[in-house]
Amino acid sequence: MVLIFVVFYFLLIRPQQRKFKEHAALLAALKKGDEVITAGGIVGKVIEADKDGISTVEIASGVQVRVTKQSIVSLTAKPQAAATGKKGKGDAHIKNDNVALKKEQIANDN
Repeated sequence: MVLIFVVFYFLLIRPQQRKFKEHAALLAALKKGDEVITAGGIVGKVIEADKDGISTVEIASGVQVRVTKQSIVSLTAKPQAAATGKKGKGDAHIKNDNVALKKEQIANDN
């Protein structure tokens, strides 16, 4: 019985506690301007991070929703060039390739 409990501890309980602590740290560090993903899959930017457990998230220009902090699942990763505000030499080329690729996909779908 003790061996089964030890296995359950290391395979189930300990990883779940670690995940809970990481999520609590994420919510504590939440600040204005962070881009987040909610449990419902909505992506938006934090406008106001209240201390009472409710945050205001802008999901579109002029559209703000209030969500509980517990419903915020993660922060979105910002690209390195966008985070520094500098564009690399090949950024325009990459963007144009992505547009051309999407146009090809749309043409192939029709």
